[in-house]
Amino acid sequence: MQIVTVRASAFSDMLDCPARFEAKHILGKRCPTSPNALLGKAVHRSTAVFDESTISGKGIKVGEAAAAAVDEIHKPTEEVAYTESDMNPAELEHVALSLHSRYCTEVAPHQEYAAVEVKCERLEITDIGLALTGTTDRIRKVENGHGISDLKTGKAAVRADGRVETKGHRYQIGIYELLAEKASGIPITAPGQIIGLQVAKTDRGQRAGVSEGIEHARDVLIGDAESPGVLEVVAHQIHAGIFPGNPRSMMCHEKYCPVYNTCKFRK
Repeated sequence: MQIVTVRASAFSDMLDCPARFEAKHILGKRCPTSPNALLGKAVHRSTAVFDESTISGKGIKVGEAAAAAVDEIHKPTEEVAYTESDMNPAELEHVALSLHSRYCTEVAPHQEYAAVEVKCERLEITDIGLALTGTTDRIRKVENGHGISDLKTGKAAVRADGRVETKGHRYQIGIYELLAEKASGIPITAPGQIIGLQVAKTDRGQRAGVSEGIEHARDVLIGDAESPGVLEVVAHQIHAGIFPGNPRSMMCHEKYCPVYNTCKFRK
């Protein structure tokens, strides 16, 4: 069986709109990066610099690490498509710096990390013809072992009551657990968690939070005697060339889909 390589971050596209997944991850078509995606990338980068310095003992200060977010926003490595409704670079910088500070002062002091930005070059699952690649945000130490932490930014990342949204993320946590184990050699036995950073233009609307533990995340990947797991379903669709479109997707927009204007499922 031919092995198809899939990035962990691509699974969200596949499960939301297979047609978009095919266009982006099989055919290699691309859209310019959105300002929201750039903001997330910037915060990921700066918080990683801060956490890596804590692990290494360098002790880089919060403000010093924030420079990485500023560089990402003003010197992006990809084309960024701004519209009138999007935040401009100056606004993105303000939000990124605020979220970075919240993470470093409200979240990081309560975490103990074993590794940051753990990249897995390749994890082959030969019986279903898939090879997984991707980078796990954090491996954290807990009393009963190690678990992963996945950092997410967004306008609905943290509820008003402080709870972090975990619905729909279990399969992705499971994939990152597999990749983290493969890349680090550290057994991932503790529940996963999501660190949420709520995006808003004003400081008042921004929030930081940590989800409750997401247990047995890998179970949904493997499946059981009654139903196949997510990995098997996705592998079957890819190898069979089954890529239907989902015009009801929240991401069904030319900003996010490179075949939006030619998609037959949207008409």
